[in-house]
Amino acid sequence: MLLSEQAYQRIDQELTKFPDDQKRSAIMAALAIAQDEKGWVSTDVINDVAAYLGQPAIAVQEVATFYNMFDTHPVGRFKITVCTNLPCALRDGVKAADYLKQKLGIDFDETTPDGMFTLMEGECMGACGDAPVMTMNNKHMCVRMSSEKIDAMIQELKEHGESA
Repeated sequence: MLLSEQAYQRIDQELTKFPDDQKRSAIMAALAIAQDEKGWVSTDVINDVAAYLGQPAIAVQEVATFYNMFDTHPVGRFKITVCTNLPCALRDGVKAADYLKQKLGIDFDETTPDGMFTLMEGECMGACGDAPVMTMNNKHMCVRMSSEKIDAMIQELKEHGESA
């Protein structure tokens, strides 16, 4: 078993939401729990989740690779995903992305040498009116991200990362 006992207990809680013969329905939740703990979902983690749920590994792999919230390769401690779809692009989404690239010294799909930040390009996040929009680690949405707000966010994350 690759995950902690607490992770398996959380997966067990998710399983109670579905009939016994529909454990496949808990794949997304189980992958999210695994990724929260491990930082990404490796092939070994995918196989472990599949075995725990009693599902074929390919069924779990399909979910892990279909949804962009799951990382199937290592990422930085803080994954910043910037929306560059047309509505955000028209409201400085591309400018915000370029600013982050310059500030972090990386391009999309890259991680800073210290392993702190990964920068990703994302699809519509459903908050076009609040552009530019980005998410932090798939869970925290950041809106109206001016250069000043980006600077403050990066500084706060660096301080948080160094103190942990």
